[in-house]
Amino acid sequence: MGVHSASELVLAGLDPEQRAAVTAPAGPVCVLAGAGTGKTRAVTSRIAHRALTGEVSPRHVLAVTFTARAAAEMRARLTALGAQGVQARTFHAAALRQVRYFAPRLLAGRAMPELLDSKARVVTLAAARVGLRTDRAAARDLAGEIEWAKSSLVEPGEYVVAAAKALRDTPHEPAKVAEVFAAYERLKRSNGVIDFEDMLRAAVWGIEEHPDVAEQVRGQYRHFVVDEYQDVNPLQQRLLETWLGGRDDLTVVGDASQTIYSFTGATSAYLVDFPRRHRGATVVRLVRDYRSTPQVVGLANAVISQARGTEARLRLELRGQRPTGPEPELRIFTDEPAEAAAVATRCRALVDAGTPARELAVLFRTNAQSEAYEKALTDAEVPYVVQGAERFFERPEVRQAMVALRAATRSIPGHTPLRDAVVEGLSAVGWAPDAAPAGGAARERWEALAALVQLAEEYGASPPVLPIGEAAAVERPVTLADFNDELARRVAQQHVPTVEGVTLASLHSAKGLEWDAVFLVGLSEGTLPTTYARTAEQVEEERRLLYVGITRAREWLWLSYAVARSPGGRARRPSRFLPQFDRSGGGTERAVAGPATRRVERRRPQMVSCRICGATLLAGPDRKLGRCPTCPSDIDQGLYERLHDWRARVAGAQKVPAYVVFTDATLVALAERRPGRPEELIAIAGIGPRKLGLYGEPVLALVGGAGVDDVCPEKTFEIEP
Repeated sequence: MGVHSASELVLAGLDPEQRAAVTAPAGPVCVLAGAGTGKTRAVTSRIAHRALTGEVSPRHVLAVTFTARAAAEMRARLTALGAQGVQARTFHAAALRQVRYFAPRLLAGRAMPELLDSKARVVTLAAARVGLRTDRAAARDLAGEIEWAKSSLVEPGEYVVAAAKALRDTPHEPAKVAEVFAAYERLKRSNGVIDFEDMLRAAVWGIEEHPDVAEQVRGQYRHFVVDEYQDVNPLQQRLLETWLGGRDDLTVVGDASQTIYSFTGATSAYLVDFPRRHRGATVVRLVRDYRSTPQVVGLANAVISQARGTEARLRLELRGQRPTGPEPELRIFTDEPAEAAAVATRCRALVDAGTPARELAVLFRTNAQSEAYEKALTDAEVPYVVQGAERFFERPEVRQAMVALRAATRSIPGHTPLRDAVVEGLSAVGWAPDAAPAGGAARERWEALAALVQLAEEYGASPPVLPIGEAAAVERPVTLADFNDELARRVAQQHVPTVEGVTLASLHSAKGLEWDAVFLVGLSEGTLPTTYARTAEQVEEERRLLYVGITRAREWLWLSYAVARSPGGRARRPSRFLPQFDRSGGGTERAVAGPATRRVERRRPQMVSCRICGATLLAGPDRKLGRCPTCPSDIDQGLYERLHDWRARVAGAQKVPAYVVFTDATLVALAERRPGRPEELIAIAGIGPRKLGLYGEPVLALVGGAGVDDVCPEKTFEIEP
C-alpha cells in the first residue's frame, strides 16, 4: 500500500470535525473535544496522518497524557495506524526517562537519588519534627497539600499566602502546614531521595540550565501532543514549555467541562487561554457524541448548560449520534437504604436479562457511600468490584474501628443504647460526632466511621428476635456485641472473590471510563454539591462532576436521591443541578380568596410510590400505573383485553372517544392491580368518585371474572347532564 493510500485510510470514517482536527496545519492546534466525541481517535489519527504524509517523523513526536492506561491505548492505536516509533507517555514517565538518561551528565557521576513511591512516611517524620502528631489519614492530607504546592510552583515560604489566595481547605493551620512542608524538604535532602514533583523539576532544570541537554532533547522532540489538557498543572505546563523551547508545533486536546481535579492543582486556564497564548491557533470543536444515546446526551447538555464561570466559556453542546434509547430515570426514595436496595434490585434484573455485570456501574460522590451498595448488592447476590478504592470493610480505618468496637464490649454496659455505645467505642480511634475535619483523606476517614454509626442506627431500629432457653422467642434491645456480630457477618459475605461484577466507583475515579448502564446515586444537597464546596468555583466543579458521571453512560441512566439519610431522618433536598426534580417536593398552587385578602396556598398532593421498587413516582402515567415504566409488569392479559373491549362498547354507546371513559394507562393499571373493592378502585389515579359511580360496578365485575356481555348487554351508560 502506498503512502498516499495509507494516509487516506487514516481519514476514512472520520466526521467533518474530526477530519478538520486531523488535517489542521502545523503549528498550535486546540481540539475542544466533548465526552464521547472520539478525541483519542482524532488525535492519534492526526499524528499518524502527519507521519504517513512525511510531514513529521514518528520518532520526533512526543504525546503525553495523564494515565498509563491512556498512554498505552495511544500507543496501540498509533501502531495499528502504521505510526510506530511515536513516544506516548505520561508526564511523569517522560520526565523520568529523560532525567535517568541525563543523570550521569547532570550529577557529575553521582548516583541518581532514589524516587519516593509515597510521601506518607517522610511527611509523618516531618510532622513529628515540628511537633505535630499525625495518623495515616492526616499524613495523606499533608502529603496532598505538599503535592498541590509543589505542582503549583509554590515554595514552603510562600505556602501561607498561596493557600489563602486559593481558598485551600487545609488539614491544619496554614503556618503549621508550611512548617511541615519545609521539614519535609529538609528530610528528603538529608536522606538523598526525591519525589515525583522533584523529578519534573529536575527535567525542567536539566533543560533550562544545561544548553547541551536542551539541544539534545529539543532535537529529539519537535512535535508535541497533550491529551486531557484541562488537567495540566503549573509544573507540568512549565515542563511542556521547556520542551517546546519557543517552538509552536503543539496540539492540545481537552474539555473544560470535565475539569474536576482542581484540588490537586490542575487548572483549565491553559486550555481556556490557548488561543490567546498562541496567536493564529487552529481551534476545532468535536461535538458529535458517539458514546451515549440522545437521551443521555440531552440530560448532560441540560446540566452543563447552567454552568457559570471560566470553564463555561468553552462549554460544548453535544449532539448524540446513537439510535434513540430509554429516557434517564429520575428516582426519589424515602431513605438511603431503600435507595441502595432498589439499585441492587435493578442490577439483579439487568444481569438476569443478559447485561454483563461489568457493564453496570454505581457512581457516588464519596468513597464512604460505597458501604450501603456493597451490602445491598451482596444481599441481592450481585457480584461487584470497587474501583479506585478499597472495599469498605478493607479500609484501614474501618478495620481499626472494628477492633475498637470489639474491645469496647468489655467496658460499655450492655444496656447502653446502640448508637451511643458505637460512638463511645469509636472515641478510642479518635472519632467524634461533630463536624468532619478539613482535608480530603481525614474527611473520608471521618465519613467512613460516620457510616458505621449510621449502620448502627439502622441495625438498632430493628431489634432481632432471639430465642431464650426453651421459652418463646422474644425481642430485646440490640447490644454492641450483636452489632459486632453483624459487622463480622458482613465482612465474611463481602470477602467472596469476584472475577466480574458491577463497578462501584466515586465520580472522580470514573472519569475516562464508560458503561452500558450507570446508576448515579446520592444526588442530594450536601452530598452533590458537597457541603465543603463553599465558593462559586467549587460549586461549579461539583456540577462538572455530575456532568462527567452522566456522560459515562452509553444507553441506560438512573439518577436518584434519598429524602433522608436513614429511616425517619431529617429531610433533604435534591441536588440543585437536577432540573428535572421538583425541588418543592411536589405540589400545585391554588389561589385562596378571602374577604379582604388573596393569598397563594401550596397544596401538597398525595405521594405515590412504585409498588415494586418503592421509588416516588413523579410522572402522571407512572402514578396511574402505580409503578415505574421500567419495573416489571404483572398484567393480567385476559383482563386487559376484556377491559379494552368493554371500554370500546361503552364509548360507542356514549358517542365519545375511548379515552374519555378510561385512558390506556388506567386500563393497564386496572389489569395489573386488579382491585376487588370500591376503595381499591378509587385508589387508582384517574378514577374519581364520578367514574366510580358510572363504571365501578361493571369494572369490579370484570376484575372478578365476568365477561363483557355479562356487564353491558344492552346498557347505554347514559351520563347525566
